[in-house]
Amino acid sequence: MWSSSQASTRGVIEVGIVEAGPSHFPKRPATRNSSRLNLSRAYAIKSNSVGSRTRLCLGQCYQMKSSNCKCKMGWSPQPPSGLRHHLRVYSSASEAVLPSQSDFSKLLVGNEKIGVLLLNLGGPETLDDVQPFLFNLFADPDIIRLPRLFRFLQKPLAQFISVARAPKSKEGYASIGGGSPLRQITDAQAEALRKALCEKDIPAKVYVGMRYWHPFTEEAIEQIKRDGITKLVVLPLYPQFSISTSGSSLRLLESIFREDEYLVNMQHTVIPSWYQREGYIKAMATLIEKELSTFPEPQKVMIFFSAHGVPLAYVEEAGDPYKAEMEECVDLIMEELEKRGIKNSCTLAYQSRVGPVEWLRPYTDETIIQLGQRRVKSLLAVPISFVSEHIETLEEIDVEYKELALESGIEHWGRVPALGCEPTFITDLADAVIESLPYVGAMAVSNIEARQPLVPLGSVEELLAAYDSKRDELPPPVTVWEWGWTKSAETWNGRAAMLAVLALLVLEVTTGKGFLHQWGILPLFR
Repeated sequence: MWSSSQASTRGVIEVGIVEAGPSHFPKRPATRNSSRLNLSRAYAIKSNSVGSRTRLCLGQCYQMKSSNCKCKMGWSPQPPSGLRHHLRVYSSASEAVLPSQSDFSKLLVGNEKIGVLLLNLGGPETLDDVQPFLFNLFADPDIIRLPRLFRFLQKPLAQFISVARAPKSKEGYASIGGGSPLRQITDAQAEALRKALCEKDIPAKVYVGMRYWHPFTEEAIEQIKRDGITKLVVLPLYPQFSISTSGSSLRLLESIFREDEYLVNMQHTVIPSWYQREGYIKAMATLIEKELSTFPEPQKVMIFFSAHGVPLAYVEEAGDPYKAEMEECVDLIMEELEKRGIKNSCTLAYQSRVGPVEWLRPYTDETIIQLGQRRVKSLLAVPISFVSEHIETLEEIDVEYKELALESGIEHWGRVPALGCEPTFITDLADAVIESLPYVGAMAVSNIEARQPLVPLGSVEELLAAYDSKRDELPPPVTVWEWGWTKSAETWNGRAAMLAVLALLVLEVTTGKGFLHQWGILPLFR
């Protein structure tokens, strides 16, 4: 097993311990006031001492005037002259403060290659891809967890379920154009992010790694190795952290990193959640404000935040921060809308639950019915946990939930589009990458007096150890069966009983013999 503390000493800045993360991370719970969202980009970085002297290895990136926006890297053991007035050399107990992002963006090591890995779920691009995509999904032991004795059945079971579900799933994808647009949108986001970083003098390559379809995370990692990337920022495209989304991708990365010597030596950090960033909040508020203006009476519209659900056990038993982050995200967006004079009421619900396992409540479909019963006439759906359009927005929200809303008495329906390549959003993601660079290869340490994030920056291993230590003890999102007196067991027992009764009736009718004939019941139906 390895950790970021074992990484090589090469770095943007050679650091010993990072005492506090970027101050824009709020601590939950927090009061609803303007001071909660502190977006200062200053960093306090404790230096690494050698004897009585402090080592600060600084480099500078120079932007060339060209249409390709390429940066010429140059290594210098001394701080650039324009930055010397910002930095002072201290003993190991002192701090160097970088007060602005514009200055910090110049502090790149000349011979380092920076990479950004965007993580997402993936989706079938054609109808022929649906069944193999479902196979990859259900072959994941985090989706269907079998008892250890039956783990060898994982892939055969995934094949059976994917074949059985494929026809219904194909209907859904056919209704949105014959496939998921997720890859196309994510590729566009990656290119937009690369350009935004280059404009900020950060020459970085941006990669896309999907969990269940092409380009797979493994494919992205192989390209990262071919390109010789030495510092990697891992950025899941899920605004809020959950062990079922970001956590699943990080578990895959952990297994890949552990088995590859090159990756063990490559320094990295993860930005596990970014729902509280100013650019993201403002971009969401702008989209909501725009859609509200299309309603006949905008001030009477209920803002309906719909988030992807997760199993309740993840939150209550494993401490998944997803629910807390989601609720705070809604608070922050509503605060931004209030600043713009928009004081509509709002509600939050969770969609896309599957299987008999209890998921986060309230459920989106049940909430829509309840709002109709409360005589709500105008509803604006906000897909808060999605930054790209895919089947959960284009089919589940736009078709299924819209139809349910109209049937429930809601007269005016609207839906906020996913962020996609919205400029404010992309620029903010670029800032998040830049702000994470001091943490590449550095062990993040909690500071009680600092505004600590729910999920701090750290390595893949650190985050999984802190937030996913109970993975084997949790129920999967899709349960095949459970032992004991459980809801799932009752369901399967009932189905088995119905099949037994049906088989008995068939046997009685075809043979003319059996208990029903002996008791004189069946002849009554002749």
